[in-house]
Amino acid sequence: MKYARLFLAFACLVVMAGSCVTPKEVNYLDDVTPGVNIPLNSKFEATITPYDRLRIIVIGNGTEKELAEPFNPYGGLQESARYDQSGYLVDVNGNIQFPSLGMLHVQGLTRLQLQDTITHRLIKGGYMNDPFVDVRFTNFRVFVLGTADGGKVLDISNERCTFLEALAMAGGLSQFSRRDHIAVIREIDGEMVTRFLDPRSSEVFNDPFFLLQQNDIIVTQSFKRYYTQNIFNTSVSVIATVVSLISTVSLIYLMITGKN
Repeated sequence: MKYARLFLAFACLVVMAGSCVTPKEVNYLDDVTPGVNIPLNSKFEATITPYDRLRIIVIGNGTEKELAEPFNPYGGLQESARYDQSGYLVDVNGNIQFPSLGMLHVQGLTRLQLQDTITHRLIKGGYMNDPFVDVRFTNFRVFVLGTADGGKVLDISNERCTFLEALAMAGGLSQFSRRDHIAVIREIDGEMVTRFLDPRSSEVFNDPFFLLQQNDIIVTQSFKRYYTQNIFNTSVSVIATVVSLISTVSLIYLMITGKN
């Protein structure tokens, strides 16, 4: 019994030592120097890709209000909130079918570029003289896997999200998450491209994947010692239960034999 207790004490010390992490392993932006500015692409805009869903609203000024109605099959500006899941689905070839204008190739355009394209086509075709066109993504989402609860889907309302913002929205990283091996997976030209970003270094700001695109996937991993510790903790718990049962049985036995 004495050896069992010694083993449990030793096991507790091992678990405590194995669970320790150094600040260098977990601190965000550990190398940032105060007063040093890091430039960031302030004009970043997401580009349209196949299978995106777009909400496109056309508004006419003055006497042209009725002329805009055929271009709003999913509702006008006042009803737009009810049509978040509707809109124009970009097909596999990067095209959408737009009323009167027919097929438009939108892949690779930003939403502002598509707004200008539709505005120009409406004026050039004589449909309207002064249209107001508003284009929005309705599927700007980022997926985070490997969080404490398995994963999260982040809805980005302003169509701009950085790598660090996504981590914060997902609840941050645990002390057992590897900062040096966080993958950002993005579909580019029909291929899934993976880059590994490290939030401990200010170099993360210069990475082309720091500013996220819609449907990016972030995958985090845990240190191997995290899984080893879980197995060890389970083993220690089982041993502790067995030792406790043996102690209880021994105590009962001593009480019974002592009375006799």
